[in-house]
Amino acid sequence: MIAMENTGRKIISRAKTAALEVLHNNFPPSGQGLPSTAAWGYPEPYTRDLMLSIPGILATEDEKLIKSIRFVLKTLADNQTSHGLIPGLVDDPDDLEASDTTPLFLLGLKLYRRFTGDGEFLEKAARKACTWLNYQSPLDDVIIGQLPTSDWRDEQWVFGYGLYVNSIVFLVSRLGRKQEKVTRLKEQMTNRLSIEGKPYFAIDAFKEVYKNERFDLLGNSLAIIAGILEKKRSQRVVEWIEKECCQFRRSGQLSTPLPPVLLPYIEPGETLWRTRYADFNRPGDYHNGGIWPFAVGFYVVSLIKLGLLNKARQQILELARLVKKSRNPRLEYGFNEWYKAQTSEPSGQDWQTWSAATFLYAAECMENGRVLFLDP
Repeated sequence: MIAMENTGRKIISRAKTAALEVLHNNFPPSGQGLPSTAAWGYPEPYTRDLMLSIPGILATEDEKLIKSIRFVLKTLADNQTSHGLIPGLVDDPDDLEASDTTPLFLLGLKLYRRFTGDGEFLEKAARKACTWLNYQSPLDDVIIGQLPTSDWRDEQWVFGYGLYVNSIVFLVSRLGRKQEKVTRLKEQMTNRLSIEGKPYFAIDAFKEVYKNERFDLLGNSLAIIAGILEKKRSQRVVEWIEKECCQFRRSGQLSTPLPPVLLPYIEPGETLWRTRYADFNRPGDYHNGGIWPFAVGFYVVSLIKLGLLNKARQQILELARLVKKSRNPRLEYGFNEWYKAQTSEPSGQDWQTWSAATFLYAAECMENGRVLFLDP
């Protein structure tokens, strides 16, 4: 047993070293350019990828990476629209139409401020971003709405009150200690996204006429980390995930112990199926049930939040094994963008920044036995 534990620690440690190598490759020195989203595959600096990488970058305590994040935040503020919207590409003020980039900017900025103690950094940009968010609620309240394909899932329709984007807004409010807003948003999300007979939140909903009851791994993981889902209910969510994944493995629809980003997959002929899915979003692919390391990383952190350290350790060990796979056979570690659910084959771009950063974040939370940075 001790030998097995030592082997597991070595596997995770090697993956951490490789993840840091990916980040150093993707992040130039501060002021000498913007980070790349995925080395050679995505040289562009995508806002959401970089903002969701910040917890992992802070966990490294690497001065070069942290200075680069400061430069990213400053560049985003420089390219912010007059109404406060943050662009989807860090350096392109015309790349708009995103629902999650503005709350992610606020989250990344809050984490950076808390880590460095620079509490007034980009205050004007933060206020503008908050103003933009205040106008995104169809209720003219706290919960915000979104249009399809406007969050990180550019090939999946998420409409109305989305779980993922509102979980980010909740984290921003909680870290800002805005208790009244936190209380109201928790009530609104619970009322609108709860599903009768299911422990988890729906992926999205709007009014009384629409609710997508599929399971969103990233959104529910963030809801657990943020404390939107209560502990006992969160534990039932984990039990549901394990049971559902077990059934999918038995039927050949899942080849790994790691959970996919969507359960169950959307199949051709269903109401939610879109024509484009046949080319870009097949069952078990991409946003329709692919295995995304960055999302699994946040799931690991949610297990740590619940004190389920043995489960968290098992998951991060499996993740460390998965991220070795790459499309480029010359790479020892791929840290690919996403893996096909049925085969575990890497199907996106290698050396993805958020795949590496979120692995590091989950590993550091595991070593500390608690959630870093995202707890108020």
